[in-house]
Amino acid sequence: MGELAGVLAGLEGDLVRRMHLREVLADPALASRLTPSMSLIEQLLRDKANLSGVALANAKALIRRFVDEVAEVLRTQVEKTSVGSIDRSVPPKRVFRNLDIERTIWKNLTNWSPEDQRLYVDRLYYRHTARRTTPARMIVVVDQSGSMVDSMVNCTILASIFAGLPKVDVHLVAYDTRALDLTPWVHDPFEVLLRTRLGGGTDGTAALTLARPKITDPRNTVLVWISDYYESDPHGVFEGLATAHRSGVRVIPVGSVTSGGQQSVNPWFRQRFKDLGAPVLSGHIRKLVFELKSFLT
Repeated sequence: MGELAGVLAGLEGDLVRRMHLREVLADPALASRLTPSMSLIEQLLRDKANLSGVALANAKALIRRFVDEVAEVLRTQVEKTSVGSIDRSVPPKRVFRNLDIERTIWKNLTNWSPEDQRLYVDRLYYRHTARRTTPARMIVVVDQSGSMVDSMVNCTILASIFAGLPKVDVHLVAYDTRALDLTPWVHDPFEVLLRTRLGGGTDGTAALTLARPKITDPRNTVLVWISDYYESDPHGVFEGLATAHRSGVRVIPVGSVTSGGQQSVNPWFRQRFKDLGAPVLSGHIRKLVFELKSFLT
């Protein structure tokens, strides 16, 4: 009875906190004083079905503010390196801004005239600037169960940033016991978050069913799978990801995508991903950004 009373007290406290938040959201003056944070966004996303009118509008405004703030930080990290490697099969444009002065001098040193004290140039050399533009497909699958709220928010925003880069085709799937293809809204993380259902169990086989048909060119596809990997069918999920890996897909398993880097990953999955040669990525979100950029460049 004591444990039951404690659970009921916790539920009651949670209800009171939510009611207070709803009252604040219903008052534009009070709502404007709220500072967006991950914990506040989590409350808003969990309670959005119970909000309406002014309260819902203020909740959406807070979510958008938070999304924009996080997006600005992540966009800076992504844009530090441009996407696309130099393509030397394309002849360099013979324009002055592409002139390679050092190479031109080096290659023409045999034409140096001691008498005239001049270097006679019979050939100019130019830098290659054309970049490879082969479209790459990025499939992001994120566990939206209760323990993965921080990752859901961060990955949704990150997917939208990569979707805005040239020649990157981004797909986004969220799952708990069911899977939801959020690709139509991948460019707008705000709309994606409003369509999520936080909480519930974890069944990655449903997400695999949606992700598999998206793999049409394995060696030009990266599959990012974000979860704590406490699955209802661990063998089925792992075998599905292992099959994708063996087909040539760059599989990047991620334990969490948070600003702090804390995570809890099923040790059974961690060991098997390590044996597969695709260890679980851990730590700060910057690590995921680095891995994705290394695949795309």
